[in-house]
Amino acid sequence: MIYFSDRERGVAPQTATEMTPEAWRGIASLISVALDDGSFGARFPQCCPDGVCTYATNRQRFWEVLRAEIPNLAQNEMLLHENEPPPLLDLMDLIEFCWRSIGRLQQLDYHHFYKHHHISFDVDAGRREFRDEINLIFSRNNLAYTLSEAGAIERLVPVEIGDALDNACFATGDPELDRMLDAARRKFLDPDITERHDALKELWDAWERLKTINGKDKKAGIAELLDQIAGPKALNFRSMLEKEAKQVTEIGNTFQIRHSETTQEPLSSEHHVDYLFHRLFSLINLLLRASRSPTIAGPPQP
Repeated sequence: MIYFSDRERGVAPQTATEMTPEAWRGIASLISVALDDGSFGARFPQCCPDGVCTYATNRQRFWEVLRAEIPNLAQNEMLLHENEPPPLLDLMDLIEFCWRSIGRLQQLDYHHFYKHHHISFDVDAGRREFRDEINLIFSRNNLAYTLSEAGAIERLVPVEIGDALDNACFATGDPELDRMLDAARRKFLDPDITERHDALKELWDAWERLKTINGKDKKAGIAELLDQIAGPKALNFRSMLEKEAKQVTEIGNTFQIRHSETTQEPLSSEHHVDYLFHRLFSLINLLLRASRSPTIAGPPQP
């Protein structure tokens, strides 16, 4: 759904990472409605006393399994009446839990004695509609998250790197380098800032391995890659790339990325993490074009 204001002014960029009380109340209301109308009966059926037909959600089982799978949310339905959102990661887990549990209601026969309808569920449609509602709340509140078609919360990264990450499937000819690059990509898309810090480490480790991809030591290997990507006539560009390669190596040794000595400066902002990841990823993406295999070989594996 696109609102009039979005059509007039354009959709605002989704850059906020802090869940607002307003967005949380909207999400909590969606979950409350689904509990009340029986939509979570797709996974937690409440069966009619006269038979095996489902007529509602078994709320007790819903909350028991929820508390077991998300222990930090050790609460009952009062959680959905809180004005302040729960911790971000627990809230994202809650959304994924609800996506796995929901279905679109389809009313069957009416049971006159108990005064309720028996119901069945279209799970795919229910998940799709729930996803659309959640993503609308994320979008309208400028939150940098999205609920994917597979039911996983993903972080929206800066647009200049997002497309490259979404489409990246590494095929360098070196399985270990491919693994490191893909691990960095996946972790960087995670809402958890700790995972994004780990993404930087994976990427800087991949950078060190890339220098030897042509079977040479680091110094000779990076020189060969720089020569190949710059060509014989772009001497100034080649010099610029060499400075950049040295700087990113120095960054990895100066900040708490690959090492954790007390003399190294920690990264104090998620924006710093985004910038450094983008900077090195762009350089690696460029240099891999000079290697024997392309950096991107098609869409990522699920």
